[in-house]
Amino acid sequence: MSIRPLLHHRAVIRSSLRHQLESRGFIEVDTPVVGSELLPEIYIDPVTLTHKSKIRYLQTSPEPQMKRLLAENSGPIFQFAQCFRSDERGPLHDTEFTMLEWYEPGANLRSTADVIESLLHDSLQTKGLEKLSCRDAFIQHANVDPITASLSTLLHTSASQNLRLPSSLSTLPEEQQWSLVFESLLSDVVSPQLGISQPTMLDAWPASESAFAQLDPANNRLSLRFEVFVAGVELMNGWQEEICSATIRHRLQKTNIVRKSLEKQALPLPDRLLSVHDNMPEGVGVALGFDRLVMLTTGSNSIDTVRYFNSDNV
Repeated sequence: MSIRPLLHHRAVIRSSLRHQLESRGFIEVDTPVVGSELLPEIYIDPVTLTHKSKIRYLQTSPEPQMKRLLAENSGPIFQFAQCFRSDERGPLHDTEFTMLEWYEPGANLRSTADVIESLLHDSLQTKGLEKLSCRDAFIQHANVDPITASLSTLLHTSASQNLRLPSSLSTLPEEQQWSLVFESLLSDVVSPQLGISQPTMLDAWPASESAFAQLDPANNRLSLRFEVFVAGVELMNGWQEEICSATIRHRLQKTNIVRKSLEKQALPLPDRLLSVHDNMPEGVGVALGFDRLVMLTTGSNSIDTVRYFNSDNV
């Protein structure tokens, strides 16, 4: 069987996404795949290289480099990037995968929702975009309010849902225990129910799960973060960007403390980015799993069905 139809299908979807973004004034960019800096995240481990006795990293995301461009007044930009994450393998994950990432200065979550709705309509022929808060989704599907719930409440909820949590959970700091149970409830209980009749934009996340998002100025228990789900699959992650370098540095330092508590390696902070981070414009950034999007267009449940190469055959 010829591989050409698959290659053509991926190319058509990529072309459609590119046309949509370019028609809105975005410029496509390229950034280095190998670098000495990244944005540490608790559960994402980079692929490391050694070059001339120096440690380098394959990008887990083009985010730090693209934000440096934003700080230099690039304007709206996007990139189809090859990303790498160590020891990730499954129907929706692989060590190497393709990410579409875009940043729009001046945007807010409402205007970004319009862009997302249009992109999904073109690629998946969906209609509309359901807006659902984290609180309402958890109450509806897990019978718990994540904005007010204590750790003991989340643990009780996870037990009632028969979730299997790590045996080492109790050894972690209480805040990290809360986050891990929250993520387990989200991925195993809530997410499979989202995006069924139409794509769902899950917003208003707990402040503790803000990542690099601003906190909601109207309610500091919430963050201006969102994820988009289609047919129970997490397809996008994004937020209203926090631009204060001191705030981001503090969050990254805290991330490394948690990584150490999980017996993971602390990762270097992106000092080049942080030195210009205050120059970033207000706006929104979005990361879309391109392989997952192509998978969804075919009705498949594995990204391997829409890629010729994967980490098992190269």
